[in-house]
Amino acid sequence: MERKLIQLNNWDIPAQLRPFLDGATVYDSSCSKVAQVYFLDKGAGFYLKKAPKGSLEKEAAMTDYFHCKGLAPEVLAYESGEFDWMLTRRALGEDCIDPLYLADPKRLCDLTATLLRQLHEVDITGCPVNRTEDYLATARENYRHQHYDIDLFPDNWGYATPEEAWAEIEKNGASLASDTLLHGDYCLPNIMLNNWQFSSFIDLDTAGIGDRHVDLFWGMWSLQFNLKTDRYCERFLDVYGRDIIEPEKFRTVAAIEVFG
Repeated sequence: MERKLIQLNNWDIPAQLRPFLDGATVYDSSCSKVAQVYFLDKGAGFYLKKAPKGSLEKEAAMTDYFHCKGLAPEVLAYESGEFDWMLTRRALGEDCIDPLYLADPKRLCDLTATLLRQLHEVDITGCPVNRTEDYLATARENYRHQHYDIDLFPDNWGYATPEEAWAEIEKNGASLASDTLLHGDYCLPNIMLNNWQFSSFIDLDTAGIGDRHVDLFWGMWSLQFNLKTDRYCERFLDVYGRDIIEPEKFRTVAAIEVFG
């Protein structure tokens, strides 16, 4: 993760969170145009996230849920006012695009596939978010407003028009299940390892109960994108276990992702 040393005005921070900044060295670790992420170098370290009002509510709930399962850092605070703020403890280790892990792509592929299968076998009792409902509703709304990117996956799942992608959703969108705990954005930067040992999942804003093929889709995409080759995609599915994979669902997932 890239970090840039900055100065924060503590008075811009909610009063309940200011003690965590006292004596901390602050770095900007943002990678999004929508949210700011600050690393607070103090003690074992903390991450402070700022985003538009209401936008972090589900992420805070899902991060807390994952933490209770031993899968994510602890959420120390969630505040919603003019902006949303979420404070979490730092996860140990580095994300999976660290050079240490990218240098051994087979091992990385196998480990991320194994971790995903383990995640998908976690009990979903009490999960606060149904991801499938949100997933389809977002696609429907963005299609209605013509917000789309038909060039998102040109090599594998390219759609000639948004209407073609929407037709796929209308035909097969209802086949997506709501029976599995998803990360929602299962990409290498969102998986933390500590010397090849699983540490934590991060960036859980699209996590919830949904269809396993969403995570599988993004797991394959991330391996191809970050390793600059598609040679590990089939291996990823082999290690995950093809016994519960329905390949035709990947085209449906791709169609939904066209609409963000």
